[in-house]
Amino acid sequence: MKRLFFITLVGIIAAVLPLAAQEQDGQEQADKKKSEYYYVNTTIEKIYPYRKGYVVQYRKGPVGIARVYLPVEWFHDSAGKGEIVYLGPGSDWPSMSIYYKNGEFSHIRLYVRPLSHESWGNIPMGVNLDSHFEDVNEVRLEY
Repeated sequence: MKRLFFITLVGIIAAVLPLAAQEQDGQEQADKKKSEYYYVNTTIEKIYPYRKGYVVQYRKGPVGIARVYLPVEWFHDSAGKGEIVYLGPGSDWPSMSIYYKNGEFSHIRLYVRPLSHESWGNIPMGVNLDSHFEDVNEVRLEY
């Protein structure tokens, strides 16, 4: 009886130990695969081209609208802080994704429709928004 109990106990231990080791290895592999990047995505209500960049209106909460000012230099290849992706046919509404690396602003992607789409607007002649585009180093969304 004691011998059967001992053999059963050894068998259970032999079966459980490899499973515990696999869980630990799996967690280590998952930690290695985690990206240092994360993103926040929001729907664009309206996007306005301006000589110094883009004015993007987005929804903050159920009833509010906020704006971000994105310098045109961000969208040059050398800066690499901005990218415009034109959406193909379909019903997807324009959006923007703001990427952060280790908690700091990294870059932004605008997913937009062609200029003929209703999501594009115009800034009237004579309106000066230059000051909003000065010293812009990051995007902070309002919620």
